Amino acid sequence: MTGLLISWIVTTISFLIISRLPLGIEIDSVKKAIISAAVFGILNAILRPILFFFTFPFIILTFGLFAFVLNAIIFGLAAFLVPGFRLRWGIWSALIGAIALSIINSLLFNLLAGLRM
Repeated sequence: MTGLLISWIVTTISFLIISRLPLGIEIDSVKKAIISAAVFGILNAILRPILFFFTFPFIILTFGLFAFVLNAIIFGLAAFLVPGFRLRWGIWSALIGAIALSIINSLLFNLLAGLRM
């Protein structure tokens, strides 16, 4: 349970960082970032395996690059569902935001793992 809570907090912080970068992603408040992180996590847990299953041939053909498109779809769907979370440039903001979210989440989780030692 604490792992889920830490993951939610890290994703919320990542959303706040991404919203401050010039990537075309706008989040109105910290509350909206918390809700966006929760919705993104739920969508990632439910939709990602389903989408991965149906698009597996495309993922193989593109050597895994189509997975970025799947992340962008989930990111864009989260933006669509949460009022106050907007993508200024549509799918391009979703694609760049999903890549930035992956990078920032990785950095923050590695930082947390380094603090535990």
